[in-house]
Amino acid sequence: MQAADFPIAETKTELEEGSAFAPRFDKDGLITCVTLDARDGKILMLAHMNAESLRLSLDTGEAYYWSRSRQTLWHKGDTSGQIQKIHAIHTDCDQDAILLSVVPGGDGGACHTGRRSCFYRRVIADENGARLVFEE
Repeated sequence: MQAADFPIAETKTELEEGSAFAPRFDKDGLITCVTLDARDGKILMLAHMNAESLRLSLDTGEAYYWSRSRQTLWHKGDTSGQIQKIHAIHTDCDQDAILLSVVPGGDGGACHTGRRSCFYRRVIADENGARLVFEE
């Protein structure tokens, strides 16, 4: 599946105000995807999608991503049991980012470290520089 399988907005107005879903993939054929828990709004993860993973997500109602490190399609939860059932899909104003609202399966986690969210460390900047503080 190629990015060309999705419509292309011909004008800025069509892109920003139109009703056609015309995702804009980057030069590598990817679009950034932020995923949050539909139940409480907590951000679970940030990933990327290519045209195939986006199409599979739309067609199946479950989250699929593209792994940049492994260069492969990735069905979230396929091995962990943390299947992400899609509640809603949003796109930003210029359709170059996706926001997935999901209900995660399994133990509700999303991070490969075993945590619920991939965003479990907070950056603290002070006179000593920047450091990380663990938050759950």
